Amino acid sequence: MADLTTEFLGIKSPNPFWLASAPPTDKEYNVRRAFEAGWGGVVWKTLGSEGPPVVNVNGPRYGAIYGADRRLLGLNNIELITDRPLQTNLEEIKRVKADYPDRAIIVSLMVPCEEQAWKDILPLVEETGADGIELNFGCPHGMSERGMGAAVGQVPEYIEMVTRWCKQYYSKPVIVKLTPNITDVRKPAEAAKRGGADAVSLINTINSITSVNLDTMSPEPSIDGKGSHGGYCGPAVKPIAMSMVSEIARNPETRGLPISGIGGVTTWRDAAEFMALGCGNVQVCTAAMTYGFKVVQEMISGLSDWMDEKGHNSIQDFVGMAVPNVTDWQYLNLNYVAKAKIDQDACIKCGRCYAACEDTSHQAISMSADRVFEVIDAECVACNLCVDVCPVEDCISMEAMKPGEVDPRTGKVVEKEYANWTTHPNNPGAVAAE
Repeated sequence: MADLTTEFLGIKSPNPFWLASAPPTDKEYNVRRAFEAGWGGVVWKTLGSEGPPVVNVNGPRYGAIYGADRRLLGLNNIELITDRPLQTNLEEIKRVKADYPDRAIIVSLMVPCEEQAWKDILPLVEETGADGIELNFGCPHGMSERGMGAAVGQVPEYIEMVTRWCKQYYSKPVIVKLTPNITDVRKPAEAAKRGGADAVSLINTINSITSVNLDTMSPEPSIDGKGSHGGYCGPAVKPIAMSMVSEIARNPETRGLPISGIGGVTTWRDAAEFMALGCGNVQVCTAAMTYGFKVVQEMISGLSDWMDEKGHNSIQDFVGMAVPNVTDWQYLNLNYVAKAKIDQDACIKCGRCYAACEDTSHQAISMSADRVFEVIDAECVACNLCVDVCPVEDCISMEAMKPGEVDPRTGKVVEKEYANWTTHPNNPGAVAAE
C-alpha cells in the first residue's frame, strides 16, 4: 500500500493532511480530537504577544455562500486571532506535543512589526517543543487594521525583515503564510526566501463581504446592525489558491522553495492537485468546520487508493509533477484542435448545452424536432462550455483531431509539428517536446 508518511522541512507526520491555523486549532481539546481522528498535523491558531487582550465579537462571526443544494461553497469569517491567554496556549501546546510526538505541531504567530516583540515571544514558543512556526502575514481583517497580518504580507520588505528576525531568534523551521490580497504573489514569496524562510504556506483568506441583509441593509455577518469585511475561504477559493501556488512553484526565483498548500481542500483529490502543483502537504480548515474532524479519514483512504492505482509509493513520487505543464498563454500550442462529442446514450435531452452554445457561444450545437442534440463541427471551437454546463458527467467530451485531418471550421489540415510552440526559446517545455 502507498505510504502517506510526509516529511516537510524535516518534520515527519503520518499523512500530509494538516489542520490550518483557525478556530478548529484554538485549544488543546480540539487538537486532541483532531489527532485521534487521524490528522497528520496542526497549525495552532495564531498566538499574539502578551499585552492588551484580543477581544472577539460576541455575535455572528461567519457568513456563507451556498450552492443550489445548500452545499457550503464559501465561508467568510471576522474572527480575530486567539483571545485565550498566551501562557494558556503555550502550556497546552507543550502537553499535546508530548502526548503526540509523531504528529506535527506548528505554532502560528502574529505580533507587532517590531524586533523586540518577536524576540520576546520566540523563546517561549521554542520551549513548547513545537516543530516550527508559521508567520501569519495573511489575515485580512481586524488585525490588518492594527498593522499586522495582511498589512505586513502586502509589503515584501516587511516580510523579509520579520522573517530574518525569526530566523535569528528561533532555531526550528519558519513558514511564512502569504496573503492572496496582493497583485503578484511571487513578490512576497521571493521576499520570504530572501529573509531565510524555510517554506511558504498559501493562501490565507481573501478579503470579502459575502452578502448584504436587504432588510437591515447591513453586511453579513451583522453585529448590532453593522458589518465588516472578513476573510473568505472554502471550496470557492481553491482555483485562486492553486494558481498562486503554481506561480511560486514555477518562478525561477522561488523554485524549490517548499510550499504548504491551503485553500478549499475538501477531498483527497483536492489535496492531490495541490501536491501535483508543488505542495509538500496541505492544510485544511473549512472542510473540517463543515463535516467535522473525521472527514480526514476519507481523505486518507482516497489518496491512498489513488496512489496505489497510479503506482505511487510515496507522496514525493508525484509532488510537483504538474508544474512543468503550467505555462503562459503565449506558449500554448495553437495547432492543437479538438471538437465536442455528445454521447447520445447518456444524453437526457435537457437542452442546456444547446441553450448555452446558441445564446452565448458559437452556435455549434443543433437541436432536432425530437430534441436530439448534435455538434456542428464546422462551428465548434472546443470552448468546453457545453461540457461545463451539462448536468450528466462525461456525456459531452472534447476529442482531439488527429494530425492530417482537416478542421471543418477552418479548412486547414491539423499539423503534426507544433513549430510555433515547441521551438519557442522561452517555452519551458520546448526541449522536452522536441
